[in-house]
Amino acid sequence: MTGTATLKAELRARLLEARRALTAGERQAADAALVQRVRDWAPLATAGTIAAYASMGTEPGTHDLIDALHASGAQVLLPVLQPDNDLDWARYGGPGTLVRASRGLLEPSGDRLGLQAVTAANAVLLPGLAVDRQGVRLGRGGGSYDRVLERLASAGARPVLAVLLYAHEVVDTVPREPHDHLVDAAVTPDGVLQFRRPGGAATG
Repeated sequence: MTGTATLKAELRARLLEARRALTAGERQAADAALVQRVRDWAPLATAGTIAAYASMGTEPGTHDLIDALHASGAQVLLPVLQPDNDLDWARYGGPGTLVRASRGLLEPSGDRLGLQAVTAANAVLLPGLAVDRQGVRLGRGGGSYDRVLERLASAGARPVLAVLLYAHEVVDTVPREPHDHLVDAAVTPDGVLQFRRPGGAATG
């Protein structure tokens, strides 16, 4: 393991411990606030197609959020985990349409649209454990969303990339490796923090 990878692993461990320490009430309040933050932020509120995900465990909750986006008329795409950790996609059909899949994940029951379906999204909501003030995202280390972000870049797609986090998970520095793609924003219960991509202005 490289020095950067070791630093990432240590940071992940600390952040996961902090998530486990949150009370049920704190998580519920954060979930409700995230719904409002997403609905109030124009780049997401006006996106016709949004790639999101069904949260699990101590992640900031997205179930009410994807229901709200679906009810607003947005087309919501949710990931379907493949055996090699890559992500296929399917449309979210509304409450009651998620099914239990491998590794305890909840996935959409609709037709699979293919790995490239995400490139049609106007916005992509990303899971993560942290983001720094340059837009470097720390994932769980499985590489699924690294492939998604590389696929978007290779296709020349420029959706809004927003990672959903608790407020304390916006940190000063996340160790960056060559394969790490920058995100445009962090959405937390406290608000939306936007970053600048190299050579461009902050989104929104």
